[in-house]
Amino acid sequence: MPVDPDKRKLRELKRVLKKAGNKHRRRELKKTLIDNPEEAPFAEENLGRNRSDAMNGLDKDGTRER
Repeated sequence: MPVDPDKRKLRELKRVLKKAGNKHRRRELKKTLIDNPEEAPFAEENLGRNRSDAMNGLDKDGTRER
């Protein structure tokens, strides 16, 4: 059964967003560690526009239903 091209595009887009968000998160954690090492373990993550949680469940089809 061939993979739906729209579904493949959604997966690729989500993968790109997640990668960008992870890079942003790591960069922010390093910056916080340098600027304020005492508070670094308690810093909140701020992914901003690089969040992929809005894309969860967009590819609802027969293969995903339980």
